[in-house]
Amino acid sequence: MVKETAYYDELGVKPSSTPEEIKKAYRKLALKFHPDKHPEDPEKFKHISQAYEVLSDPKKRETYDRGGEEAIKGGGGGGGGGFDFHSPMDIFDMFFGGGRGRQRGPEKGKDVIHPLKVSLEDLYNGATRKLSLKKKVICSKCEGRGGKEGAVEKCPTCKGQGIQVHIRQLGPGMVQQMQSVCTECGGKRERINPKLRCKTCLGKKTIEDHKILEVHVDKGMKDGENIRFTGEGDQEPGLEAGDIIIVLDEKEHSRFKRNGSDLIMDMELQLVEALCGFHRTIETLDKRSLVISCLPGEVIKNDDIKCVLGEGMPVHRDPFTKGRLIIRFKVIFPKSGTIPADKIPQLEKCFPPRSEIIVPDGAEEHSLVDFDPEEQRRRGRHGEAYHSDEEEGPGGQRVQCASH
Repeated sequence: MVKETAYYDELGVKPSSTPEEIKKAYRKLALKFHPDKHPEDPEKFKHISQAYEVLSDPKKRETYDRGGEEAIKGGGGGGGGGFDFHSPMDIFDMFFGGGRGRQRGPEKGKDVIHPLKVSLEDLYNGATRKLSLKKKVICSKCEGRGGKEGAVEKCPTCKGQGIQVHIRQLGPGMVQQMQSVCTECGGKRERINPKLRCKTCLGKKTIEDHKILEVHVDKGMKDGENIRFTGEGDQEPGLEAGDIIIVLDEKEHSRFKRNGSDLIMDMELQLVEALCGFHRTIETLDKRSLVISCLPGEVIKNDDIKCVLGEGMPVHRDPFTKGRLIIRFKVIFPKSGTIPADKIPQLEKCFPPRSEIIVPDGAEEHSLVDFDPEEQRRRGRHGEAYHSDEEEGPGGQRVQCASH
């Protein structure tokens, strides 16, 4: 038995309702009677929020069932002070994921995201870049009011609702009701009296300004990494300024490709270098020259991969530690006919002997020719034309051979 049912009646549920049923009822009523939709009756929203706060808490609900509203306000009749009731909007935000909870103070404005093109050299050596960005700042002339004292008034078009309701006749006894944001106030429910409007911001409360930001790109930063400037975003009256977020956008490099803290590059070698050794120089991203060597007798095959330790990208926040410089080799063979015939026997002595093969009797000999991928396509087109002319007679009729 419960002493009173006022809170249950407020939510339209029975005293025997489960927590899920109470939660479902509050969700429905909170959306229906939210002050944005019913500004003329804010007390209704307050009452259903207070009822939900009590009935959703097992301890408060038990106290209410035993002693009613007086027991709740008096702390359950056992002394020790009453329960702490929160703002109805706090309950609404917590329930619907608004994330505000018991947050106090102004809400934060939107962040501004701006991409910044950077080269691989910038990310290797570090860099400082200056950006000129447009941002909104509160008008100093009217101090963000939009006009003189008393200039703000309830929007006469939507009567302070922020929305306009349009009714369209669809047929006899059938109408369609649609809602849209008020064109006069833009959904803000208020407007600036035209006679008292600020001449600097024209009632917009903010003006456009230019901001020079000095962006420091640290050594080892990566493509897509963010640099945040707190409180440098657009300003709006009653809101804490948002942040400006700079997103690094790495430009493609002509020689190096980055993979984490490694740098990858391709290097072409002539066949003589791949077989007899070589010395090559590589210019690094900080303009140093590296000399890499391969000793005679150490054979480099096509697509072989070698690396130089400690010559890759610096590690972010640990710039003295670097990754690897990875080199992928492409061996270039001499063109056909460029090796003199009298040198071939000498060249052949430098390599392991050929394996002998036994040619069976009756074997057919063929010579290799260069592969042409277009040849089969051309042959197919010519074949179709030949068969078409041969098989079709006058008038497009197919000609067939008579059989006896």
